[in-house]
Parts: sequence; C-alpha cells; structure tokens
Amino acid sequence: MWWYFLKRILIFIPIFFIISLIAFGLSHLAPGDPVSDLAEVRSAKVTSFVDLENRDRIYRGIATELNLDKPPFYFAVTTQAYPDTLYRILREDHRTNLKKLIAQHGNWVAIEAYYNAIKTAERTALAMPDSLKGSEEFTRARNELSSLYLVDKNQQIQAKLAIIQQAKQIDTQPLLAAYDTMMATATPQKNWLPKIYWYGWNNQYHQWISRFLIGDFGISLRDYRPVADKIKDGLRWTLLLSIFAVVLAYLIAVPIGVWAAVHSGSTLERFITVFLFGLYSLPTFWIATILLIFFTTPIYGMNWFASIGLGNLPSDAPFWAIFWERASHLVLPIFCMTYPSLAFIARQMRGSMQEVLQQPYIVTAKAKGLSMKKVIWKHAFRNALFPLITMLGAVIPSLIAGSVIIESVFEINGMGKLLLDAIYMRDWTLVYAILMLGAILTMIGILIADLLYALFDPRIRF
Repeated sequence: MWWYFLKRILIFIPIFFIISLIAFGLSHLAPGDPVSDLAEVRSAKVTSFVDLENRDRIYRGIATELNLDKPPFYFAVTTQAYPDTLYRILREDHRTNLKKLIAQHGNWVAIEAYYNAIKTAERTALAMPDSLKGSEEFTRARNELSSLYLVDKNQQIQAKLAIIQQAKQIDTQPLLAAYDTMMATATPQKNWLPKIYWYGWNNQYHQWISRFLIGDFGISLRDYRPVADKIKDGLRWTLLLSIFAVVLAYLIAVPIGVWAAVHSGSTLERFITVFLFGLYSLPTFWIATILLIFFTTPIYGMNWFASIGLGNLPSDAPFWAIFWERASHLVLPIFCMTYPSLAFIARQMRGSMQEVLQQPYIVTAKAKGLSMKKVIWKHAFRNALFPLITMLGAVIPSLIAGSVIIESVFEINGMGKLLLDAIYMRDWTLVYAILMLGAILTMIGILIADLLYALFDPRIRF
C-alpha cells in the first residue's frame, strides 16, 4: 500500500511542475502592465524632470517588489540578436518595442544606444527652465519624443524625428546620430542564429514557486493586500457553502440511488428519476434569481429568507444572533448548490448498484438466506462505491473554487466571487494563485480517489 502511495506521489511532482509553468506563463501573457497600473496610483502627471525621476523611481520600486527586475526563468533559448539583459528594461511596453526593433535590425548595441538617446533627450527637455517650455512646438516635440519608445516602423520614427527637430530648444543631434547608427549597422541575420542564456536560481519563476509553496502568494495588484489574506477571507464562506452542499447532496442522492437500483422499473422509481433530472436541467442562475425574487421580498408575501449578502450584525454581537442571521442568508445558496448534483449522483449510484446486484456473489448471498438489507448494504454497497469515489475526487477542488454564479447572485464574498472580481479588475496575481490552488486540490482529489480505490479493492494495488 505504501509503495502504491509513493508511486502516486512521484507521478504528481512533474504534473505539478508542468501546471506551475503553464500558470506562470499565462500570468506573463495576461494583458496590461501591472507595474504601470500601480505606478499610476502612486505618481502624479509628469511635467518636469523631477516628476519623471519620481515616476521612474516608483516604477523601479514596484517592479523590484514584484520580482519583475529578474529574468523570467532559469534559462532562455533565443537568438544571437537578443542580449542576456533585456529583462532589465522594466517597462513592458518599452521592452516589447525593443523586441520589435531587434527582430528588424538585430544589432542590440546600436538599438540600446538609440533607446538611451531617447531617454537622455526626454530628460534634457524636461530639465529645461519653464521659460523655454511654453511654445507649442516644444510641447508637440516632447510628446513625440515620449512616443518614440513605442514606435518601431522606420517611416513613423523618421516622421517623429522631423517633428522633434522643429523644436530648437531640444538638441536632437545625439538622437539622430544614434538612429542613423542603428540603421547603418543592422545585422538581421543574427535573428537566425540560436543562443542559450543561463540565469541560475535568481529568477522570477523560482522566486514565485518557492514563495507559493510556503503560502506566500504575492500581493494584490489592486489594493496591495497580501493575496493569502484575500483568499483566507473568501475561503471560509466557500468552504461553508460547499461542504454543506456536498454533504447534503450525498446524504440525499446515495440512498435514492440505492433504492432506485433495488426497485428499478417501478412507477415511483421512474417518477423520482424524471423529477431529479427535471431539477438538474434547471439553470442555477435562473433558480437563484427566482428564489431571490419570490422568497426574500415582501411584495409576494413569502419573504421567508434573508436577501443577498450575509447580514450586517457587528462582530461583537451574541453568537446565536450571528448564527441565525448567517443561516437565514445561506439556506437558499446551499439549496442552489445542492439540487443540481442530486440527479447525477443518484444516477451514478443506481447504475453502479444495478451492475453489482447482478454479480454471482450477490445471488449466492441471497441463496444463503441473508436479509435483503444485509445483502444491499454489507455486500453490494461497498463494491458499488467506485463511481462515488471518482466524483469525490472531483468535488475536492470545488471546495476552494466555489460557485461563481451562486456567490455572485447572492453577493457572498467567497472564492467564486473573489475570482470573478479579480478577473474584472485584472488582478492577475490573485487569479493565478486561485488557479494554482485549484490545480493542487485537483491533484489531491485524484490522489485520494486512487487511494480509496486501492482501499476498497486490493486488486488495484497490483
């Protein structure tokens, strides 16, 4: 048994590594620049050299805090046109444009000199006295100068350089010389020659996965709170809803499935099957909305339950007052999370039980004079559990993922609503932390299912 368990654990290690790579890669492909979003909150409009230095300092500080000042991975497979220090260009939009220039020209030394010439010209322009900044030509030239960071087409660059030259206050000679050098020394053939760079352990992925394994999921890109704290706040309500819903679903559906297998073909069995599948076919968002409208508002005379949210009682209120307040808000969400599972679990249990009841050892048990109750629950039920074990492995991830629809409709701040809000606000640190936790729980669920298979049927261990 222990060797079987050890083999299963060893299988999950590479799977976890692959999932973490996918999650990490997707987080880097997500739209937007998280550092820019946070920097915009902290820095004011850039109108002077001091403002520019302050904005850059803030940007560098946030990028360092988010570990974005390190190479992405342990190594990089690229071409000879690319340098091994491109990750040091912290602004994502600047780095993207530099990659386009490298793809066209291939001479990084000249491209870097051109990029630095843009920065020097911008800082020189902003450092000028205010008396020289008032003209319309200067304002237009400064705007065009800032936009050079994001332009890679030669015609567009030349057009912008022509506009910048019209402002006599700006010395454009170093910038023009750097651009001419970049064009004259182009070596695009380097883009066809492969090269591998090794960065070692001090990289973004290693820092991220190392912290993740000890429970440090980073900080939120929206409110700067630790992601672990936000997950902890949402997890308690999701666990409460999910555990109650799962336990109720199994307690109701398993006996129904067993009874349906024993009384297969009867009128009552057919009626119950049709009724459960009717419930299963009803969309949860529609049922949740109907329940909110009819059973929580006095207009229909059936305001039996509390409406959305979890109540407004203070934390120092009496325990039983808080208990009944919370319970009145959770009854309808738990019902909406329970009823769709009843038909599926009951059907799986019925099919598995029917198959077992036809086995020769069941016929032998009946022939020995054992009671039907003992035949069903002692001999048949244990061997009919395999579909339930499979479903149990799939249930475990839902305990943390929550129900996005139900939690959103009833305004319950669980993991489902937390994930939905994070996607809307592009809080990718939180989104991919929840993704990784869901993946880990999925593997744990599969592992538990495998162990239960081996426990109930020793043949599986071999």
